[in-house]
Amino acid sequence: MLCSAKQSLARLTLSNHFGEKSPSGKPHFSSFPSPQILKSRKSDLSASKPLYISSFDFKHFDKSKDSNSQKALTQCNAYEAHRSQPITINLDFANEEAQVVAGQRIKIGLYFATWWALNVVFNIYNKKVLNAFPFPWLTSTLSLATGSLMMLVSWATGIAETPKTDVEFWKTLFPVALAHTIGHVAATVSMSKVAVSFTHIIKSGEPAFSVLVSRFLLGETFPAPVYLSLLPIIGGCALAAVTELNFNMTGFMGAMVSNLAFVFRNIFSKRGMKGKSVGGMNYYACLSMLSLLILTPFAIAAEGPQMWAAGWENAVSQIGPHFIWWVAAQSVFYHLYNQVSYMSLNEISPLTFSIGNTMKRISVIVASIIIFCTPIQPVNALGAAIAIFGTFLYSQAKQ
Repeated sequence: MLCSAKQSLARLTLSNHFGEKSPSGKPHFSSFPSPQILKSRKSDLSASKPLYISSFDFKHFDKSKDSNSQKALTQCNAYEAHRSQPITINLDFANEEAQVVAGQRIKIGLYFATWWALNVVFNIYNKKVLNAFPFPWLTSTLSLATGSLMMLVSWATGIAETPKTDVEFWKTLFPVALAHTIGHVAATVSMSKVAVSFTHIIKSGEPAFSVLVSRFLLGETFPAPVYLSLLPIIGGCALAAVTELNFNMTGFMGAMVSNLAFVFRNIFSKRGMKGKSVGGMNYYACLSMLSLLILTPFAIAAEGPQMWAAGWENAVSQIGPHFIWWVAAQSVFYHLYNQVSYMSLNEISPLTFSIGNTMKRISVIVASIIIFCTPIQPVNALGAAIAIFGTFLYSQAKQ
C-alpha cells in the first residue's frame, strides 16, 4: 500500500517500542505516528492500529521539475500491526529547506541594512569632525586605532575567536594593508576639502579604474558590455565634477587616488589571500592593525602632535564636549561598517556585493545632501545619477 506523508522532521515523533515484533514476525524499530497526520493518496490504513518501521533510507537531494528548489526525500518501509506487506512512505523535507533559504535571505538583508546605516552615520560624523578639525591624517589614524582596540578586546574576552595566523599570512597581507591605508587616507583628505556627496560621486567611478588597471597592467580582457558600461560612469563623474559648486582639486584628486588604491587592494587581496583560513571579521581586524602600523609614522610626519594639539583645543572651544563624541562616533562607526561589509562578503556573491555597494553610495549621497544642506544644481544631480547608473550596468555586465 503506497502512502505519501509530507511532514516536517521536527513533527515526526517515534514512541518507544524498540525490540517488539510485528505479527508477521518481521523486526521493526519503532512505532510510526498515528495515520491521522499522514496525507494519504491511496490508503485503507486502520486509524486505530500503529505502524511499525522496518527500514529508513535517506535519499539524495533532487531538483524539482517544476522549480529550482531542492527537496530532500526520505523513504520509510513500515508495517501495519495486522499486515505483512510493507508500506512505502515518502517524507518531504522541502518545507525545512525553504525555511533555511528564507532565513538566509533575512540574514543577508539585515547585513545590507546594517552596512548602509553604519556607513551613513560614519560619513555624517566624519564630515562633522573634519569641518571642525581639518586634520585628515590624524582622523584616519584614530579610526584604525579604535577598530584595532575593539578587536583586541573582543579576542581577549572571547567575544570573537582569535585568528590563527603566521608570518606568511602577515607578509601576504602587507600589500593589501598598504593599499588600504592609502585609499583610506586619500578618501578622508577628499572629504576634508569637498562635500561628502561629491566625494562619493567620484568614488562611484571605481569600476572604471578596476577595468583599466586589470586590462593594461594585468592583461585581463573583458566583454564589450563591460567597456560600454564605463562610458556613463566616466561621463557622469566628469559632468558632476564640472558642475560642482564648491569644486576643490585636492578633494577631487583625493577621491581619484582612493579609487585607484582600493582597486589595487582588491587585486592584492584576491591574489594573496586564496586558501587562507582567516576571513570576514577577523580578516578586516588584521588588516586594520597592519594599516595602523603603516599609517602612524606618516601621520606624525605629515601633521604632527603640535598641530593636533592646537587644532584639538580650537575645535573643543568652538564645538564643546560634543566634539569628543563626534570623534569617538566616527572612529567606532568606521570600523563597524567595514567589519559588517566584510562579513556580508562572506555570505554573498561579489556581484550582489557590488550592487549593494552601489546602493550604499546612493544612500550616503542623499543623506549627506539633506543633513548638510549641500547646494546642488540639477545638472550636477544628473551627472551623479548617470555615474551611479553606469556602476549598476557595470555590475550587471560583469555577471
